[in-house]
Amino acid sequence: MIGKYLLDKDLSKWEMYLSYRHKVGYKGEVPLDTDGTPIQPIGYNKNTNNVFTVVEEDGAPVLRVSGEIYGCVFTKQEFQNYHLKLKVKWGSKKWEPRTNLLKDSGVLYHSIGESGKDYWRAWMLGQEFQIMEGHMGDYWTIASSAVDIRAYLPEGAMNTVASASQPFLPLGKGTERSGFCLRSEDREKPQGEWNEIELICFGDKSLHIVNGQVVMVLQNSRYVDNGQTIPLTKGKLQLQSEAAEVFYKDIKIKNLPELPKQYAAYFEQ
Repeated sequence: MIGKYLLDKDLSKWEMYLSYRHKVGYKGEVPLDTDGTPIQPIGYNKNTNNVFTVVEEDGAPVLRVSGEIYGCVFTKQEFQNYHLKLKVKWGSKKWEPRTNLLKDSGVLYHSIGESGKDYWRAWMLGQEFQIMEGHMGDYWTIASSAVDIRAYLPEGAMNTVASASQPFLPLGKGTERSGFCLRSEDREKPQGEWNEIELICFGDKSLHIVNGQVVMVLQNSRYVDNGQTIPLTKGKLQLQSEAAEVFYKDIKIKNLPELPKQYAAYFEQ
């Protein structure tokens, strides 16, 4: 894949946002100090405790995200109609409130507006390609986004599970279902190994690909604002800091003049 590399030693193509060191028991409210006064988020481009650092591996830049504070790095540029490819692997550290939970991060795409609009007050509105132990390729809605995913109809307490053989199922804001869907299969490599992640976006369509396997097919990307449904087909990219140490490298993006045939087939069934 020939494309533009997004990562260098100076993070020159990225900005950052940090919110809070969240604690166990957080329920979406603004955190308070010991006197009950609301705590202000750290904010933009303040790299407290070096949450984001670039190290070198085999002569190439690698982004280390410590995870200590919730937040993200996000691209200065917006993207539309593209093929994104990157590699990701886990570190060893975890932080509250996830010390007893799975390591977690994510690639957020079609990200728009101000940071801190989500439940954790750490990210922009957008769509999430989940990066999580055992869950690479899951989908999460961020803030008021929504999408349709080829998936099995859930029942009772069951999770929605993606399948390229199924019809499109609406999920997220303005639908009858939560904004979460499990990837169709686990394609993650063992701890310490690099995983190759690909995201194909064209128009309102996207595909989540993990180590060469399509694990989710999505279309009709949108968000809801004051009761109005608005298409969500372009935006910035965010890489999450979410209480776990994670490394990203070989981040590159290529513009797509059309949806390649092998991927367009997933939307024609």
